Amino acid sequence: MKNSDNYFFTDISFSQEHKYGENTYGDVFMSTRNFSEGRFMAVLSDGLGSGVKANILATMTSTMILKFMAAGRDIKVAAEIMMDSLPVCKVRQISYATFSIIDIGIDGTTRIVEEGNPKFLFIRDNKVIELVPEVVKSTNHTNRQLLIYDFNMILGDRIICCSDGVTQSGLGGGVYKLGLRRDGFITIVLNAILNNKDISSIELSKLALESALEKDAWKAKDDISVVSLYARKPRKLIIFTGPPYHQNRDNEYAIYFSNYEGKKALLGGTTSNIISRELGIEIESDKRISIGRLPAPAKMEGIDLVTEGILTLTVLADYLEDNTESDDAAGQIISLMLDSDYIEFLVGAKINEAHYDPDLPVEIGLRKNIVKRIGKILEEKYAKEVVLRFI
Repeated sequence: MKNSDNYFFTDISFSQEHKYGENTYGDVFMSTRNFSEGRFMAVLSDGLGSGVKANILATMTSTMILKFMAAGRDIKVAAEIMMDSLPVCKVRQISYATFSIIDIGIDGTTRIVEEGNPKFLFIRDNKVIELVPEVVKSTNHTNRQLLIYDFNMILGDRIICCSDGVTQSGLGGGVYKLGLRRDGFITIVLNAILNNKDISSIELSKLALESALEKDAWKAKDDISVVSLYARKPRKLIIFTGPPYHQNRDNEYAIYFSNYEGKKALLGGTTSNIISRELGIEIESDKRISIGRLPAPAKMEGIDLVTEGILTLTVLADYLEDNTESDDAAGQIISLMLDSDYIEFLVGAKINEAHYDPDLPVEIGLRKNIVKRIGKILEEKYAKEVVLRFI
């Protein structure tokens, strides 16, 4: 976790609607996070036309660009290769796929490359900042060029990208005979932010999509896609499970847990008793003995969730892998996890002999291995930043 006051989490969301009458999206959005490099990369590609053919072209474009970037190729070089590689429609003399590329570094350095898509919105302090791009013309096609923007993002900034299904929505209609266009799109986005300065990326992308779709009388004349990115403070969660190896450090970890700036969860009876003893907080048991197959959570003042340990962790890992929804203890922990960006585990290394009871289910392994499994799922499947601390 970065300690800089400007450290932000790239909260990104994508909303889309396919062309009316089609069953396949002709726009494709892909993104990836590289936590080891502190880097976020994303691509929005718009395939020519609509339907399956457009989807194939957009998917190919997005996949190739992300692979170039993941391999360490400069985004400018990758984009130039794509621009010169993509064929041109002989009839319309335009590319078979357009694209917008976003690349954000750990220090906020940002590069956006566009070819054919509507110009993105860069919003700071509730205003659209117009940036001047570097223009790189294609060496093989005189009518194609890259627009490259280099700038620094800071906490609170937003980036909004869209396909031309947004800016052309309402085209030919009564009020929007020339389409919504960029000015209309800016008005929609800024009004949404002014009404709710902390509006999330998912809310903003959905609102912008619905506004464009409304201009098409709810029957999209083209594929409509909106990508919304918000540089906000990361939502943090700490999960303390298992007693520390050295008992004389119980108070140290209890204070660390108590002072943590984020949501808090305790997993395990022994762990909960340590926090209760060291911080003087009473444990209030739930009148229900269980919810489903798991013991019901308890309550402690200032702590978001208190549950049983090993069994709950094991079920939790299964739920994460299978996308299972539940209102039991494991399901409640998952809700906290999915609402968080940065998840820290404090995992006690003291052995609990109960875990070796031969009467316990075979699938219950050691706490350390289960937590490692959960951490891997959260990183690979849910793109969460996870830190495991074995104490």
